[in-house]
Amino acid sequence: MADLPGELREALDELTRRHPRQAIAAATTRLIDGYRSGTADAVPSLRTEADVAAYVTYRMPATYAAARATLAQLAAALPTFRPRSQADVGGGTGAAVWAAADQWPSLESVRVLDQAPAMLAVGTALAARARQPAVRDAEWRPYRIGAGDPLPTVDLATLCYLLGELPAGQRGDVVGAASTAAAVVVVVEPGTPAGHARVLAARDRLIADGLTVLAPCPHQRACPLLPGQDWCHFGVRLSRTPAHRQAKGGALGYEDEKFSYVAAARSPDPLAPPAVTARPMGSRVLRRPGVRKGLVALRLCTPAGTAEATLVSKRHGDRYRVARDVRWGDTWPPDSESIKE
Repeated sequence: MADLPGELREALDELTRRHPRQAIAAATTRLIDGYRSGTADAVPSLRTEADVAAYVTYRMPATYAAARATLAQLAAALPTFRPRSQADVGGGTGAAVWAAADQWPSLESVRVLDQAPAMLAVGTALAARARQPAVRDAEWRPYRIGAGDPLPTVDLATLCYLLGELPAGQRGDVVGAASTAAAVVVVVEPGTPAGHARVLAARDRLIADGLTVLAPCPHQRACPLLPGQDWCHFGVRLSRTPAHRQAKGGALGYEDEKFSYVAAARSPDPLAPPAVTARPMGSRVLRRPGVRKGLVALRLCTPAGTAEATLVSKRHGDRYRVARDVRWGDTWPPDSESIKE
C-alpha cells in the first residue's frame, strides 16, 4: 500500500476543505470524464480554485504512487545512482518530486516546470509543508512545452502523466529534450493500451538518443507484446485520504492505479559522480503472479526479448519459496543470493 507523506496528506485535506463539497465533487467528475476521453486535451481548463483543488486531490495521490513505484524499480536496477538534481517536466503540483525525494535523500536541487500558473502556485504551497529540503526549496518555473526552451542539465528528469496531455507532434520533442539534458530519464503514463503505446514511442526515442533502458524492460529489443492483444503495465495500491474519498464519492479506503513506464540512462561517465552502473537484470514479472497450492505461475518479459510463462513448484525448493513472495512488476529471480540452487 502506497501512502502519501503525512504532511502532504494533511495539506491536501486542508486544501479541499476550503471549498464546498458539491463543487469539489462536480469538478472531479468533469476531470474523470476528461481523462477517460483519451484526447490530447484530456485535462479541462482549470477555471476556478475548486477546479484546481479537485485536480490536485483527485490526481496527485495516484501520480505520486505510480512515480514512487517506478522510481523504486529504477533504484533497484541502478543501485549506485544518487541523484542530486531533478527536473520534473510538466510536473504540475510536483508529485514526482515528492516521490523522488522520498526515494533518494541525496536530492539537493529540484525544478518543477509547468505551463499552468495555478498548478505551480498550488504545488509551491504544498511543498512549503515538506520535511525534505529538496521539496521545500524546489524552484517552480513556468515552462511552455513546444516553445523550444532547453531543459536544465540534471541527474534525473521525470515526465509523469505528461505525454497524454500533449499533441502527438510534441511528445517526441519533449522526450528528446529530456534525453539531452538528463543522465537518467523516467517516463510514466496511464496503464492503458494508449498509455503503453506512448511509453513505447518514448522508449524508442530514448534508445535512438543513445540511452540504455533500465526498467521495466530487461532488454533493448522490440516489445514482445503484440499491439491490440496485450500491453505492458503495472499496478500500485494507494490509500485514499478523506478528501480523496470525498472527491470521488468512494467508500473504500484505497484504490488501484495502473501505469506504464520506462526508465533509461546515458552511458556512465567515470569522471562524473555519481557513477551510473546498472546491475544485471533478470526477467520482469508482467502480471500478478498466480499462486495456487504448491505452484506459482509467472508471466515474464525476458532478457532475450521474449514474453514467456513459467511455473515454479515445490519441486524447485528454495526457488519456490522466493516465488511465493514475488510481486507484479518485480524482477525474477529477485537476485542470485535469494535462491540457493
